[in-house]
Amino acid sequence: MLHRVCLMLKDLSAQSLFMGVLTAFVGFASSFAVVLQGLKGVGATDFEAASGLMALSVSMGLCAIVLSTVTRLPISIAWSTPGAALMATSGAVEGGFSAAVGAFLVCALLIVFAGLFRPLGRAVAAIPAPLANAMLAGVIITLCFAPFKAVAFDPLLGLPIVIAWVVVGAFRRLYAVPAALAAFVGVMVFGVDMPDGAMAQWSQSLLPPVEFVVPSFTLPALISIALPLFIVTMASQNIPGIAVLKVNGYQPNPGPLFATTGFFSLLSAPFGGHAVNLAAITAAMCAGADAHPDPQRRYWAAIVGGIGYIVLGLLAGAVTAFVALAPPILIQAVAGLALIGAFSGSAVAAFQAVESREAAAVTFLITASGISIGGISGAFWGLIAGGLMMGLLKVARKG
Repeated sequence: MLHRVCLMLKDLSAQSLFMGVLTAFVGFASSFAVVLQGLKGVGATDFEAASGLMALSVSMGLCAIVLSTVTRLPISIAWSTPGAALMATSGAVEGGFSAAVGAFLVCALLIVFAGLFRPLGRAVAAIPAPLANAMLAGVIITLCFAPFKAVAFDPLLGLPIVIAWVVVGAFRRLYAVPAALAAFVGVMVFGVDMPDGAMAQWSQSLLPPVEFVVPSFTLPALISIALPLFIVTMASQNIPGIAVLKVNGYQPNPGPLFATTGFFSLLSAPFGGHAVNLAAITAAMCAGADAHPDPQRRYWAAIVGGIGYIVLGLLAGAVTAFVALAPPILIQAVAGLALIGAFSGSAVAAFQAVESREAAAVTFLITASGISIGGISGAFWGLIAGGLMMGLLKVARKG
């Protein structure tokens, strides 16, 4: 064991150390606002949302460390940002946040089964890509309106956030969202009137937030949250995460990786965490040449990134308490800016193929409408309607 540790330490480099720290910062800063909005969207209180953010960050940090150490591959882990965006627009369900937590547990079990039971994984992979992307675009679009609503709400508060994102993104896209977050902090400090005693209350939130939520299980929550969350997590995160590793010359076995992320999702769910999964964007940072010229030594970037996620997760209470002092539309603006790239990419992929364009449009429009039928969100109905239309078009073409 000691010999193995010594061999691993020889692979550690300053380059991997820097990339790991950058990965953790970018991964956390670019989308934690989406996670908070998602958890609150399904009924979490501020403290429960902070607990969920903490549980997710710690779980994905531990998962990255375990997988990268065992496989010696740069396996970066993230929370399900598309899943959080889905929850932000789906609304609270029957049973409140405890029912949402029950749905998180079911989603985690489905991810484990997808890794252990190959037909289930293949079934998810078989969901037509245009429909999966259309559903994701429909989920995201509502939150993408927030930056512009923030400018209309108060130009002095909203414009600095949008301008920082535009200017920095024009030169270095990777730092655009962290720049918007920095502008948000500046607006908070200099533009928002803090209530008396706010900083004293904030200092008391430095302890890690831990809130155990007893899960309950309702059919609307399982259909509105668990199933769509499972689909978008697998289709938009886990499967692309494998693709990123393969593009960089690695040949991982997907099943055990999926099952492990599902296991760590199970650990975080009772504390409010919705799902952890293989990363895509930050995976490219850890698996690419910038992490180290030698592909065999890049796994350290993912390990260091995992350590960074744990540290940031333990500070989730302070982060959430600070954000709660601002008008909600401002942090929604940061979340929306973080999702514009994902929206544009999914929209292009959804409508690229002419033969499936109408079916994708139906999925997108039903999902984006925000309708709820029988307590079940539009994301599920959009996917069902789009699938039926795609099937009918195929039958008509054959006829």
